[in-house]
Amino acid sequence: MLFYRRRLPHWIPDPAAVFVTWRLAGSLPPARRDVRRADQTDPAGFLQRDQRLDRPDSGPVWLQDPRIAGVVSQALRYGETARQLYGLVAWVIMPNHVHVILEPRIALPDILRWLKGRTSRVANRILGRTGKPFWQDESFDHWVRSGQELQQLIRYVEGNPVRARLVEAEEQWPWSSARLRADDETRSSAPP
Repeated sequence: MLFYRRRLPHWIPDPAAVFVTWRLAGSLPPARRDVRRADQTDPAGFLQRDQRLDRPDSGPVWLQDPRIAGVVSQALRYGETARQLYGLVAWVIMPNHVHVILEPRIALPDILRWLKGRTSRVANRILGRTGKPFWQDESFDHWVRSGQELQQLIRYVEGNPVRARLVEAEEQWPWSSARLRADDETRSSAPP
């Protein structure tokens, strides 16, 4: 069982899937009175903040740049296949945040440190930024407790671009596991 501490302690049993969200530094719009003031682990507060991130009206949206989204997408897949840090279940890269469901093979903080460190260095280089944070330090994580919850979270993650009105169908969004799955199905059904 993995244990680590942020603002609150976290326990993630072995093996378990984990839903993780992290965002660009400075991407959360200013607080509003109608949004719950809750800690990072509160699911209702998370959903309200996530809905606000889906309609970015302030802050950076560097992940809408295909070069930057490509860096994050490649790192996610590299961490699974080459480094074998985790198994990827579902993921999506939105203009200012990332949702991932993964099955960690090492401590989650080590995974996030590697992913965020690797991608921030390359992204900042592409953007011509130096000495500035790319990702927000904190992230939201949730241990997935059942198969039913896992299926709901996969739909949530892959459906995020549709809910944000970026595309009409989840497989149309180029930076997601839904798109990769659709591409794989197209290739496997093509005549030899």
